[in-house]
Amino acid sequence: MATTRDRLEAEMHAAAAAGEFERAAKLRDDLRALAYDPREIHEQVPGAMGIGTQHPKPSPPANWKRPKKPDSMTKNRNR
Repeated sequence: MATTRDRLEAEMHAAAAAGEFERAAKLRDDLRALAYDPREIHEQVPGAMGIGTQHPKPSPPANWKRPKKPDSMTKNRNR
C-alpha cells in the first residue's frame, strides 16, 4: 500500500508529464506541507538585529593575551 507521500509524488510527476503544471505545483506544495516541522522555526532573540546575529561571537582561548601594540613613533618609519 502506497503512502500519501508516494501517491502525491506520483501524481505530481504524472501531472508535470501531462503538461498540467499548475496542478503539479499544487501537489509539490502539498508535499512540502507534509514535510513541514514547526520545531525548525526559531524565534528571534530580543535585541538581536540583522542577519547572522543568532551566531555566537568567537571567544579567544583561555590563556591568550592580546599582543602589544607597536609604537607608532619608532616602528616602521622611513627616514
